[in-house]
Formats: sequence, structure tokens, C-alpha cells
Amino acid sequence: MTSSGTDQAKQAVRERVWALLERERVAPPGVYGRIPTFFGAEATADRLAELPMWQAAQVIKSVPDKAQLPIRVRALVEGRLVYMAVPKLAEELPFYLLDPATLTVPPTEAASSKVAATVARKIGVDNMRPVDLIVCGSVAVNRHGVRLGKGAGYSDIEVALLQEAGLIGPETTIVTTVHSLQVVDDELPETKHDFSVDLIVTPNEVIECGPQRRPQGLYWDSLSQEKIDAIPILVAMKSCL
Repeated sequence: MTSSGTDQAKQAVRERVWALLERERVAPPGVYGRIPTFFGAEATADRLAELPMWQAAQVIKSVPDKAQLPIRVRALVEGRLVYMAVPKLAEELPFYLLDPATLTVPPTEAASSKVAATVARKIGVDNMRPVDLIVCGSVAVNRHGVRLGKGAGYSDIEVALLQEAGLIGPETTIVTTVHSLQVVDDELPETKHDFSVDLIVTPNEVIECGPQRRPQGLYWDSLSQEKIDAIPILVAMKSCL
């Protein structure tokens, strides 16, 4: 399948899932173009918190989306370190550091992406600790762990940056939390820079996926010059190649 064909196939699944979530009223209106917020996100966070990999994790990297807000709150309340990406990785220091030991506002506030932008310290990968657990959002995911984000590709770049920096490895669990209607039977198309998830957690079940598939790092030939120019850390890294 050509690159444009893959993009079209992915977008068709996204459109179908966004429409399904709204039609079944399991998500608030306005999910199109987004990582969907879904009803049952708190129960999903509770189910994730029962798992051994959560209980063992001290450092968590999470997406900033609203669907994963209950997870970020729980992590901070339980004393875990949380990293979140700066929107669109558009700063020279591309991650926020939320350290429960130094928060100046309650965890319920700090875990919000808008509040984190005002109270969290920005940090580069050189000063980050190894990550035990990655929590990502998805528009759709299948039981083999192939996921679709909203199409911008930032989650893939974030994981690749952590991989390049040696901050994640095979022992790092990648989990996505979604509504059960976002779990699809499709054979979703993958590209070499896509990562798979190890676990899918919904309000009702935990799905183990496999085998693990992750990029070895950044694939520069998969990044447009426009995307590179918009992300300062990529500009700096490419200048050193």
C-alpha cells in the first residue's frame, strides 16, 4: 500500500470510530479530530491501577489528553513522577515534569494540561529519568496492539525520542486506555515508525497484545521537513547528523 493509501485507510477507521462514539453517546460531542474523551475514563484508570506494572511504576510518561486525566491525577496522588509532552513538542525543552514532591497546586489541578503548562518545569530528554510506563491515547486500536492516534504523529515521535535517549526499553510497558467501542477488529495498517501497545485497558477489560513492535529511534525519512522545522529538538538533532 502506498503512503497516501495507508493514510486514507487509517483516516477511514478514525472517521468510523468517531462517528460510532457519538452515535452511541459514549463520548461527549466534539470527538472528531481528537483523542476521544469517553465516559468510563475513571473506571478505566481504576482498572489500570490494579495491574502489577502500574503498581511497580515510579516514572510514567502520559499523553496530555482529557481521557487520560484520571490516570495522571492518580499517578501524582500516589507519588509517581509524571512526564507530559509540551504541545506539539514545540519548545526546546519538549517535556513537562510533574513531580508530586514539588507541586505548588493539588494533583487534580496539576494533571490538567492547561495547568501543567503554567506550573510544571520544562525538561529535555537529557535530564529525564528512565520511564517505566507509557500511557497513550488512541482513536482506535486492535487486539494485536496496532493503534491509531489522531493523525498528527506526535506520539510516535515522543516514543522515538525516548527510545533514542535510552529512556525506554523492552521492559517499558506501553498501554492505551480507550472505550471498548474503540477496540476494532480491523487489520490496521502500520508503518515502520509506528509503535504497538502492550496492553489495552477499557472500563470493562484488560487486553494483552503482542508481539511488541517499536521503532529503534527516529526515522528521518518518515519526517517531512515542515515537521522537523516545527520541532526544535528535531532541528537540533538533525544538525548533529
